Amino acid sequence: MDLKVLLSSLNDFASLSLAESWDNVGLLVEPSPPHTVHTLFLTNDLTEEVMEEALQKKADLILSYHPPIFRPLKHITWKTWKERLVIQALENRVGIYSPHTAYDAAPQGVNSWLAKGLGVCTSRPIHPSKAPNYPTAGTHRVEFSVNCTEDLDKVISAVKEMADVSVTSFSTRTDDEEQTRISLNCSQEALIQVVAFLSQSRQFYQKTEILSLEKPLLLHTGMGRLCTLDESVSLATMIERIKRHLKLSHVRLALGVGRTLESPVKVVALCAGSGSTVLQGVEADLHLTGEMSHHDVLDAVSQGINVILCEHSNTERGFLSDLQDMLGAHLENKINIILSETDRDPLHVV
Repeated sequence: MDLKVLLSSLNDFASLSLAESWDNVGLLVEPSPPHTVHTLFLTNDLTEEVMEEALQKKADLILSYHPPIFRPLKHITWKTWKERLVIQALENRVGIYSPHTAYDAAPQGVNSWLAKGLGVCTSRPIHPSKAPNYPTAGTHRVEFSVNCTEDLDKVISAVKEMADVSVTSFSTRTDDEEQTRISLNCSQEALIQVVAFLSQSRQFYQKTEILSLEKPLLLHTGMGRLCTLDESVSLATMIERIKRHLKLSHVRLALGVGRTLESPVKVVALCAGSGSTVLQGVEADLHLTGEMSHHDVLDAVSQGINVILCEHSNTERGFLSDLQDMLGAHLENKINIILSETDRDPLHVV
């Protein structure tokens, strides 16, 4: 499959517009075209060991969940491991693509996979994603009424000269008086200019409404998940379910104040990876994530919330098996999709 066609299909599977603004997602390394992808290689982290495996398996594109290039590189030399990854990728004509938080937010993504280990439950995003585009142009809508045709022509002529302003008008009746209602869609910057113009005429300004336009929320899409179990279980049972789902022999547990291993768990707030920001202030019986700061754990525990930490990538890596199947179906099995066997969390219990 041609690289550009494959990238378009990957974006159809989970749009990169769902990624957080701070993230670095998409095609990070592109070999010179034309570039045909026969083998897509999936990994959670692209380390030098994983790169060696990908080259041995003749990968044409590496999908690394975490972006190996996050902060800008000032030079490409053999001195640091991330620079060496870029050199090896280009020399061997291997592309590197990272979806990261786009896959966190997707309805069929990492957080939804993590929730599967809890048992039968209903879930919703903790921080829902918004549609990438406004239903209409601009960030604000300004509406006001005009009585006479002369004023109407003057207003429309003036606002049409403003940048980032679109205007529509419609007839209304107020107190048995025919009026024309003007509706302006404008950007945040243009709003100041529009208000300044309207304030010059008291009769317009007194009839003005300013509305903030919000992007619509996307169903089942967003960061984290708040999961409500159909039937509550003991914390001990929940721990075993999580260990079984993540294929872990150990997890880290902080008991909430007044809680025991027999305390019931009905509501679980979870976030794959690093969950401090997403889970902060969320009421639940249990917070489940890969890692949290010491003080965030203390805050949760003080509120009677149990905390389970599984190490960062342990809450993400198992998703790749599901992703392999989903992408196979999405791409109609036109390319070979393989999972890394050397990718693993750098931390383990000794």
